[in-house]
Amino acid sequence: MRIAFVYDAVYPWVKGGAEKRIYEVGKRLAKDGNDVHVFGVKWWNGTETIMNEGMVLHGVCMPMELYVNGRRSISEAIIFSIKLFPHLIRERFDVIDVSAFPYFSCFTVKLVSMFRRTPMAITWHEVWDDYWYEYLGWQGIFGKLVEHLISKLPCMSIAVSPLTKRNLILLGRDGENIHVSPNGIDLKTISSITPFHEDCDILFVGRLIREKNVDVLLEALSLVSETIPHVKCHIIGDGPERERLVGLASQHGLMGNVRFFGFMGYEDVIARMKSSKILVLPSTREGFGMVVFEAFACGVPVITVKARRNAAWEHVSEKTGFVVNLDARELGNAICKVITDNALRESMSRSAIDAAQEFDWNNTTRQLTFLYEEIIRARE
Repeated sequence: MRIAFVYDAVYPWVKGGAEKRIYEVGKRLAKDGNDVHVFGVKWWNGTETIMNEGMVLHGVCMPMELYVNGRRSISEAIIFSIKLFPHLIRERFDVIDVSAFPYFSCFTVKLVSMFRRTPMAITWHEVWDDYWYEYLGWQGIFGKLVEHLISKLPCMSIAVSPLTKRNLILLGRDGENIHVSPNGIDLKTISSITPFHEDCDILFVGRLIREKNVDVLLEALSLVSETIPHVKCHIIGDGPERERLVGLASQHGLMGNVRFFGFMGYEDVIARMKSSKILVLPSTREGFGMVVFEAFACGVPVITVKARRNAAWEHVSEKTGFVVNLDARELGNAICKVITDNALRESMSRSAIDAAQEFDWNNTTRQLTFLYEEIIRARE
């Protein structure tokens, strides 16, 4: 098959769940003999088109800021969707898989699909619906409208979690044409990585944006430090919230307890994860929560929060960690329990490793191969 993926952010230049999914699935599809192309922003130096892990990467426009004032840039999304058309229309593919967010590129792909008579699929990582009002205030009505329009496009929908599928159905999408294909982890690579030489009690990994609620983690850490003065917390990631969070850590007197790292390479993240006692993900918005399963594969219990738009909490049980409300005291109590109770932590560690086994990128790739073949046959 000749397959195109469309998303403005491209791994490893930009690190996030959607771009990591394309990278992991794409390189496996290419290894299986498929001709895989990725259309995104040109984050790399050099020529417009390069090869990476057997995939052809197309840089459709020069880099722009993805976030403005802590929010995804609307102008970046519009410019990318406009610049995408001449690059995508000149090629012929058997199927085009476009990530739903940031939406406008879905309209471009639909136009190309109509002109080229190419089947398209939209991969949904999240569904925001009324969350748009929280994100943009009254202007959220426009985001909600665009999301609803995208959900009505006639094509196959791929949801990365059961939660996302349920939310798509609430938008009015036909459930029979929504296929759940979860994100995954590289179990083989994770098992081969040696733990980092420095131990850590609490680890956070993710983009530093408001919805991740790292400020609540810092408040919880302040409470934990009252009973465990030398508790250590490592925060891996970067984003528009970093400066504010460093300031909060200083205000709480935590600069001796917490260390901020920027984005790291995958193997470095896993090595530090393996040397941590617990992963804390206080995010209220996760389409899947890939980092949860990476932690499970490392034998690290997870604490996350119960929230309507956090798909990760559905995968965390009392055997593998804790699910709490978004409250600093609840979060702090759960952290204290796990890092001080060695027997509990070891039991959770064994259960976490077992839970990780079904979420492998090879399984996801096989499932997507079947789905792509299905929509190609339906077009013939």
